[in-house]
Amino acid sequence: MNDLDDELVSNPQTTPSFGEIVDRRRRSLLAGAMAGIVSGIVPFGAFAAPAARRAGVVAMDFSAVAASSADEVRLPPGYVAQPLFAWGDPVGDGPAFKHDATNTAAEQALQAGMHHDGLHFFPLDGSSSHGLLCINHEYTDDGLLHAGGMSPWTAEKVAKAKAAHGVSIIEVRRTGDEWRIVRPSRFARRITADTPIAIAGPAAGSAGLRTVDDPLGRLVLGTLNNCAMGVTPWGTYLTCEENFNGYFKAGVSPTADEKRYGITARTAGYRWHEHDQRFDAERRPNEPNRFGWVVEIDPMRPDSFPVKRTALGRFKHEGAFVTLARDRRIVVYMGDDERFEYIYKFVSSRPYSKGETTGGLLDDGTLYVARFAESGGGRWLPLRHGLPGLTAANGFADQADVLIRTRQAADVVRATRMDRPEWIAVHPRTGEVYCALTNNAKRGSSEVPGLNAANRRPENLFGHIVRWREAGGNAAAESFSWEVFIECGDPSLANENLRGNIKGDLFASPDGLWFDRGGRLWIQTDVSTSVLGDRNHANFGNNQMLVADPDSGQVRRFLTGPRGCEVTGITATPDGKTLFVNIQHPGESPSERANPDQPTAISSWPGGQFPALGTGRPRSATIAIRHIGGGTIGEAG
Repeated sequence: MNDLDDELVSNPQTTPSFGEIVDRRRRSLLAGAMAGIVSGIVPFGAFAAPAARRAGVVAMDFSAVAASSADEVRLPPGYVAQPLFAWGDPVGDGPAFKHDATNTAAEQALQAGMHHDGLHFFPLDGSSSHGLLCINHEYTDDGLLHAGGMSPWTAEKVAKAKAAHGVSIIEVRRTGDEWRIVRPSRFARRITADTPIAIAGPAAGSAGLRTVDDPLGRLVLGTLNNCAMGVTPWGTYLTCEENFNGYFKAGVSPTADEKRYGITARTAGYRWHEHDQRFDAERRPNEPNRFGWVVEIDPMRPDSFPVKRTALGRFKHEGAFVTLARDRRIVVYMGDDERFEYIYKFVSSRPYSKGETTGGLLDDGTLYVARFAESGGGRWLPLRHGLPGLTAANGFADQADVLIRTRQAADVVRATRMDRPEWIAVHPRTGEVYCALTNNAKRGSSEVPGLNAANRRPENLFGHIVRWREAGGNAAAESFSWEVFIECGDPSLANENLRGNIKGDLFASPDGLWFDRGGRLWIQTDVSTSVLGDRNHANFGNNQMLVADPDSGQVRRFLTGPRGCEVTGITATPDGKTLFVNIQHPGESPSERANPDQPTAISSWPGGQFPALGTGRPRSATIAIRHIGGGTIGEAG
């Protein structure tokens, strides 16, 4: 996740959603009730769970890795990492990466984009050694992407930047101990910020999505700022548009709706509007409404159109994590990754039938937003046109308008404003739902929302993880019970508010969450490079990946990344013996834009660790992790 607008607060309301009392007590009501309960929730993107070794305990049979500030990926003894797919690598038969950044826009459109984020492995014929990887490319560092950086700023550079966004689909195969990209491949393709994408669901064709270029409001060019993801039971990939506001320039006096989504004259840091009128909101006022959606992609059908599913709402989507309710309705959990924003879920109107191969289930249902109560309970509040406050008289013309202005609708129903909701994961045995709240240094400061039970630390520098259990173990329920699972921090700090309650290895700013087949919770961190290594973060080292036991709360560090990186994106083969992880923006500077004259000033990864890849500039990359003995990741030690 990029932090270009980290200082942005587009929801400054200070009226409490349910109170502003700091709840300091540790909630224990869920600790026993949750553990070991088998629910009707069936997660996707995780494995079917085998029998636990002991009730309430998961195996973490590896030696913890020490915190590190080294410019390399470090793993426990017995594990190896192989760089597989780095920025600029061709997805199929395409041009090779040029380390001096002289690849053209046309060449970049056939290569891996920048800043890998969420990803998923789709096995071919159930294989654990052959499949497809879908990989998000969140944003670009124009100081690295172009020879000479942004000076001068040209139409060709804008075209190249757009081509470096989106999604890559590659075919991969393991031969012996090595994974390789299959070239040529009929599956290989790039989806970029210029790819035609259909619009479906209640907002399709609505007035708010129509433009001069698309008077029907049903076809948009591109997807961008693709962050986390989800996977449907019918085998498609959900990529999520997060910080889309930074691509658009508003006029001198932004509208209230533009302000609510952070679109101003100063936020257009990518400067695309200078050479593409689509990104000038003054000239194309509805174009920003066409971004901030969940996009469905069928990796097995390279000739198919991606589809933006508007029933899932418009906001800064961190992910779209799919499960099934007891009656097999589709449930999608989503976070809006900005300070003081909300947690959502979508419940389809009808159940999923085994063998169904359509995403139409994502077009018809109810979008909810979460309210966390002081008592440890909570409600899912429906965002449905016609309900109190969501009416034409209150400014919402129809359901399309509710979905285009999802944030405003959530404001109206007084949902709980959270500390940057990131990835969400569903426990494969208990059905517990976990959400990473990465940080919020402005919590409790003046002129912004105050403390609440679910976000109880002022100046929440390090973040926390909450978990909840849906009523009756049913993902479609409209109520839940919740608790704080982990408060991140460092017990050596003098400020009590910063110490946290971690049992085991320290970490800060949780971002990625994922459950493996053994019930281990994998946690990936994203401490911003603007604070990485400062006095409060000195003991955390580089960003990292850890494993937590959901029942005991014990945490053990599995991986540390190179300098300036975020560790993000995680998926595994069906047998659990290969783990794919993304290392995003190694070498990122505090400004998030590299000096083009010194591209390796902070990091030379991956080339510095794997010399065959070259050391011209740092490159985001997907790595494949295996145990030397061929065991299951996390269990072999």
